Amino acid sequence: MQSIHDYYGELVFTKKVMEQKLSKNIYKKLIAAIDNLEPLDQTIAGEVAHAMKEWALENGATHFTHWFQPQRGGTAQKHDSFIDYGEGGEIIERFSASQLVQSEPDASSFPSGGIRSTFEARGYTAWDPTSPVFLLEAGRTKTLVIPSVFLSWTGEVLDLKTPLLKSLTVLNEKVINLQKLLGNKNAKQIKVFAGIEQEYFLLSKEAVKTRPDITVTGRTLFGNKPAKGQQMEDHYFGNIKENILKFMEDVDHELYRKGIPIKTRHNEVAPNQFELAPLHQEENLAIDNNLQIMEILKKVADKHNMVAILHEKPFAGVNGSGKHFNWSIGDNIGANYFEPSKSPLKNIAFLLAISAVLLGVKKFGGILRASVADAGNDHRLGANEAPPAIMSVYLGEFVNNILDSIEKAGVINEKEVNEITLGVQNLPKVNKDYSDRNRTSPVAFTGNKFEFRALGSSANPAEVGTILNLLAAYGFDEIYKRIEAKKSDIDVKKKALEVVKEIIKETKDIRFEKNGYSQDWHKEAARRGLPNAENTPEALKLFLADDVIKAFSKYNILTERELRSKVEIKLENYVKIKEIEYKYAIKIVNTLLLPAILKQINLLAKTSKNLNKLNIKAESLSHELETLVKIYDDVRKYVFDMESFLFEEHSNIFQTADKFASKGAEILANLRKKIDTAEDLVADEYWSMTSYQKLLNAF
Repeated sequence: MQSIHDYYGELVFTKKVMEQKLSKNIYKKLIAAIDNLEPLDQTIAGEVAHAMKEWALENGATHFTHWFQPQRGGTAQKHDSFIDYGEGGEIIERFSASQLVQSEPDASSFPSGGIRSTFEARGYTAWDPTSPVFLLEAGRTKTLVIPSVFLSWTGEVLDLKTPLLKSLTVLNEKVINLQKLLGNKNAKQIKVFAGIEQEYFLLSKEAVKTRPDITVTGRTLFGNKPAKGQQMEDHYFGNIKENILKFMEDVDHELYRKGIPIKTRHNEVAPNQFELAPLHQEENLAIDNNLQIMEILKKVADKHNMVAILHEKPFAGVNGSGKHFNWSIGDNIGANYFEPSKSPLKNIAFLLAISAVLLGVKKFGGILRASVADAGNDHRLGANEAPPAIMSVYLGEFVNNILDSIEKAGVINEKEVNEITLGVQNLPKVNKDYSDRNRTSPVAFTGNKFEFRALGSSANPAEVGTILNLLAAYGFDEIYKRIEAKKSDIDVKKKALEVVKEIIKETKDIRFEKNGYSQDWHKEAARRGLPNAENTPEALKLFLADDVIKAFSKYNILTERELRSKVEIKLENYVKIKEIEYKYAIKIVNTLLLPAILKQINLLAKTSKNLNKLNIKAESLSHELETLVKIYDDVRKYVFDMESFLFEEHSNIFQTADKFASKGAEILANLRKKIDTAEDLVADEYWSMTSYQKLLNAF
């Protein structure tokens, strides 16, 4: 048996490998760029590229690729071999500094949201040194993978990584400014950490063969709720079956080889649903690793004769899948700003960090919702299995009590400062959780981090990371300005707590400690004026509010043009997904399901006719026949309605998306209701699509 230490990170160009392959001076400069956000010294790129090439060749690599995150979702790559002509015309293996730092994939077929014309094909990828390069294996082939950003030839954003990196830069600036104001001279740079839990389903590859809807759309467009689903509550944390455990072991092995520190694996709520969770890492790396995790789940499942499903809602009436994005802010000296301390100054920093998040959610809760908006996640949010679409913050009893005591305090004096910081210091520490977990809250404080629970299972987490960083940067920036604006002769700790007190009062409407699933909360949230976008088109419009556009521009994350482009791309993607679902639903109904219903009608009609010849009356048989004929007619009507809907023209992408979210979704729901009723009336031999019961009990 191999120890994990024998192969952990073997496919990664780690710091240990860098130190071995690079000169001391070059290694020091590269680490400064990686760890301290210092600009990359271009003079070292040649030696770094040579070292990467040598390491890659030693490990059997033949190609290299810049790996980037286009706005269409997923990842993208174009492979080039290391071979080139030498001076004598012979073949040599070469990897230059320019090839490492920048590549030029054709950008013409990537969505741009109007940023460029189709004929303007040039786009550039640029190396992101903060995320380590690694090797990609496919059979006998290995490829050196270089995590990168993706920009148009004019320098405009075409990806999801660039805004994330920019948001980290501005958050670093705003937090460090505030720390200096508080007198903290040791903090030079912040570190944002993320732990991204991943839920997924596993299905039998054989069973999926009979479900063209899963193959094409990633979810079931039709299917009756199984007699035995998740109501027994016997799957969550249940014993892991042997074949599933073997799959999980292979997944862990592949992830460990990539240096991805998977910590947890278990059965989830729904049958055939599972979850894995890594140790927390710096946010950019955690996101890159999550993108690899999704690919590896699919790859390993295929080897085990399974299909890994990452859609947010593969089955109606069965819990869907999401990701929990655990997020915290620390610094270069090891402080976690979301964790109390014995130091009074650090406890004030803790209260300011909590206040910054409250301010950010109050100001930008709408775009936090918009950051998780897509066609798949629309099936989950607000469906009593995931948080509501209303963005609120859960802090827990102990933190709430402290905030309440600050709010009720009189004039902040030295005595009040000491009592408040002591109160924070004495927060109960039970595994760093100061409160129970409110699983109905989208933004929940869980001891030393915030857990954002509204992210969909198939999504790139970079968008959520960007918005969390943006809203925190806004909060820290606002706090800094307010402290600076107070009288200079007041102690900075008193000024800080006065600002905390102001923010506590201002943000009470986004703090909520009870059941987020209840209708009472929806009514209360409306009274508080909190946004509640019920679907993706509604949510995405929130990106285009004036104050949102100004914030993205002010903090140099996205220009107005880039932000509008982003919204258009997401709307186009939403419409395309819905259009594929609607068109394929028609095809499945016409070619598979209506013929099955006709066969059952024919069988019943023949049986009824034969019984009539024998003067036997079977009223139940006649009723069943009438029911199926009525269903057949209704299905035909809804198919016609859907076909007519798909031919409708709309004036712009916003109107199209709105119609697909409302009218189109309603027609499909009506069609599905009839089809699902028919499924229980038609013989299995005629109904070729595997039922939910068999899909969810295949292992």
